[in-house]
Amino acid sequence: MKHFLLFIGFLMLNASVFAQTEVSKIENTLLNYINGTSYNKSALIEKAFYTNANLYLEKSNKTLWTVPVKEYASWYKNKKEGEFTGRIGNILSIDNFEGVATAKAEIIIPKGGERYIDLFLLKKNKNEWKIISKTAISEKSNQNGNKILFIVSNVSFHGASQLPTGNSFSEIVNAYDTFKKEGFTVDFVSPKGGSIPLAYINTSDSLQKNLLYNEDFMYALKHTKKPKEINAKDYKAVHYIGGGSAMYDVPKNKEIQKITMTIFEEYNGIVSSVCHGTAGIVNLKTKDGKYLVNDRIISGYPEAYEKEDAEYFK
Repeated sequence: MKHFLLFIGFLMLNASVFAQTEVSKIENTLLNYINGTSYNKSALIEKAFYTNANLYLEKSNKTLWTVPVKEYASWYKNKKEGEFTGRIGNILSIDNFEGVATAKAEIIIPKGGERYIDLFLLKKNKNEWKIISKTAISEKSNQNGNKILFIVSNVSFHGASQLPTGNSFSEIVNAYDTFKKEGFTVDFVSPKGGSIPLAYINTSDSLQKNLLYNEDFMYALKHTKKPKEINAKDYKAVHYIGGGSAMYDVPKNKEIQKITMTIFEEYNGIVSSVCHGTAGIVNLKTKDGKYLVNDRIISGYPEAYEKEDAEYFK
């Protein structure tokens, strides 16, 4: 029985790794499309699509405007390759169904005050993922393309105990909603990447309820980025989220410390935190070796407010 359970565990682990690999391949295909249209690289666009794929787009005098991919790619051929077109793309979600997949991306055009939602159908052929069709719809938007990085934790229990903890859902959604309304894009990073534990969810709160059932938002929390996937120059600020989880893996993570201090020192970014999230900034050091908190007044969650007779406090 023991060997059988180990075998089942091995199979499950391999299935998970395989699924992640496939998602990464799909991401690369979508990034070929995004980068191709953002920097006038028609060859990347053609690489992302199946040869005979069509795009189903909007046009003022047509209900549905069908554009073959060759024609679509040609729009970018006579322009300066590598020059930024003003399009900022972000992958919102991917659903992989073993050989066929759907995906959603947003394309922000700050100068025009527009946001496009792109929906893709992809198929795997000869171990390559290709977009076989794409459609899109636009809306007016105040999104400016600037990004804020939310730092969250993968820890589900207090220390070595079995006492459950998590990232404060209310602290995530309140800040997220505020920044989104001001036109920012929010990304999430955790020490290990992937899904994170959530705590203090209150579905009687309308904002929490709306975001809990928002597929794009929850996809982001299920697929947080790994530190190695973060490019510090892309962010204007970092924001450390609280909850009991914040006390454990984040404060000692060297990769996240480096990301934060690079944003702060090299790109004049802001370092912020909420509640127990302040634990994440205590070990941050500047290039000259001084603690970032030296000679600064810090707001956070004081130990005096903890329940000192509670099990978790021990």
